[in-house]
Amino acid sequence: MGAQLRVFRRRIKSVQATKKITRAMELIASSRIVKAQARVQATEPYATALYRAISIAASNTAALDHPLLRTEGDCKRVAVLVISADRGLAGAFSPNVIKQAEQLVERNIERGAETELYVSGRKANAYYSFRNRAVAKSWTGSSDAPEYGRAEEMANSLLEAYLTPTEAGGVDEIYIVYTHFINRVSQNVEALRLLPLQVVEETVAGSNLEYSDDSSRSPVLPLYEFEPEPEQVLDSLLPHYLAFGIWEALLQSAASEHAARQRAMKSATDNASDLIKTLTRQANQARQAEITQEISEIVGGADALASAGK
Repeated sequence: MGAQLRVFRRRIKSVQATKKITRAMELIASSRIVKAQARVQATEPYATALYRAISIAASNTAALDHPLLRTEGDCKRVAVLVISADRGLAGAFSPNVIKQAEQLVERNIERGAETELYVSGRKANAYYSFRNRAVAKSWTGSSDAPEYGRAEEMANSLLEAYLTPTEAGGVDEIYIVYTHFINRVSQNVEALRLLPLQVVEETVAGSNLEYSDDSSRSPVLPLYEFEPEPEQVLDSLLPHYLAFGIWEALLQSAASEHAARQRAMKSATDNASDLIKTLTRQANQARQAEITQEISEIVGGADALASAGK
């Protein structure tokens, strides 16, 4: 066997081994998407109830200086939580999140605000560490299967910075940069402001203030009596709101990571199949060339012997 043919066959075996690995990773990621998507859907009822309670309490309070309802003013420092992946082989999942975070940092610089980075995931942590960028706090090791305890830990750190006066090193706003899961094909990187909440006044038409089977019409808005006062209710809901907002973003990011890895591994498997076909064709051509050369050598040797005999 010629040296060139051995090289082709060795490369084919190597690509076949790689194809088995990428195919296995594709199947694993595909199975984990279902679980991650189910966890995201399971949080929707609680999220609806929590945000509704906060909206009602905020609508019935007159304390506009509450931390949840802090009015727009001079923003001197902003906390940004960047949620990336712990592992690679997920295409542009983590680079897209980091790119969105960098754009948010630039916008903060334009309006004269400093940015304090909080990082989740080894990829973003390695990015900022390599560039000697200061990171207030980082968390790693749970990007593909997040736990609520980790979300509470992140929320406590961010809330402590938010409730601290700016002069003492606190922050005026909290943003979170994560990947929102839409479906297996589509995921969008979003930069969401968690605190302070934006209070929007809305006027509901009288014709809509009736119960109706038509889901497009608004139901009657009930009147609430608060015990204790709405301000105290907001104080109680603030840590829950921040922790659950981060928890929901972690789940969305985990589902998006699995979807991105499934697509990347499928693409790698398809590329390996195409490469195997190309190498097999080249190996066959090399083998044919060797056979042709051997036949030519045999024919040439026979002619030489015949000529010598004459």
